[in-house]
Amino acid sequence: MAGRRAESADGGAARSDGTLSSPGAEHGAPPGNAGTIAPAVQLAGAQAQIAGRSIWSDVSIGLGAGEFAAILGPNGSGKTTLLRVLLGELALTRGSVAVLGERPGTNNDRLGYLPQRRHFDAGTRIRGIDLVRLGLDGARWGLPLRRRDGVHVDRALELVGAAGYATRPIGALSGGEQQRLLIAQALVSRPRVLILDEPLDSLDLPNQRAIAALLERICRQEQVAVLLVAHDVNPLLSYLDRVVYFGGGRAVVGEPREVINADTLTRLYGVPVEVLRTADGRLVVVGLPEAPAHHSDRHAHS
Repeated sequence: MAGRRAESADGGAARSDGTLSSPGAEHGAPPGNAGTIAPAVQLAGAQAQIAGRSIWSDVSIGLGAGEFAAILGPNGSGKTTLLRVLLGELALTRGSVAVLGERPGTNNDRLGYLPQRRHFDAGTRIRGIDLVRLGLDGARWGLPLRRRDGVHVDRALELVGAAGYATRPIGALSGGEQQRLLIAQALVSRPRVLILDEPLDSLDLPNQRAIAALLERICRQEQVAVLLVAHDVNPLLSYLDRVVYFGGGRAVVGEPREVINADTLTRLYGVPVEVLRTADGRLVVVGLPEAPAHHSDRHAHS
């Protein structure tokens, strides 16, 4: 969502209490996504600056329990800046933000965070199960699991489908298997909000789709709000409730079909943008201007 009136992609205004209508609720998402429950993540009229330079402004976002959202936009448009705000690492210069109804940084124990993909070479001997356990208590490295901790680790491994290879060295696993274990590490503390920074990066297309389906299932089953930064929306399209699309120092929020279209992106960037659909249903965004800090063309939805 962007603009002075905090309008959604299709022009609908936010509610009087600052929350957004829930597209997930309109499309069969579990009850409780809208209205009666405070958003898991909420920004209203937000502005973020770094070194005195405005990254984005007039941004309003609401994400409820059990909703799945992707954060999109060219490199340098402010996607990672949003994550820093939600984690309490960067304060807004204007507007308001709340995570689970509280100031960011005060309840990070209820957040699961997966930073940009880590790479493990073939010589990395740490077992998958030990990597997951670090999500509970990194200070207890090398000590036996307490009974309660073991239950949480087993549950996280079950959720991501990694129990069958969790005792193997992580360096001996495929990229998709490693990523499942890293997601389990973010889930092991049973968070209410799961924030993932480019979890599909460096994975092949089948693994991208498998991880997207996994996250959607966890989102619905566990009623966890999932916020995911991505360069390519295509593997995610059929699973998302909404998209947060950054560009030109602003953002638009809405269902994928509302946001990823020529009219909305042209309005966001102020220049003609085309959205093409290929024969296999994939989207290609053409004509995006480079952001000031743009370093590559990896964002193209192709």
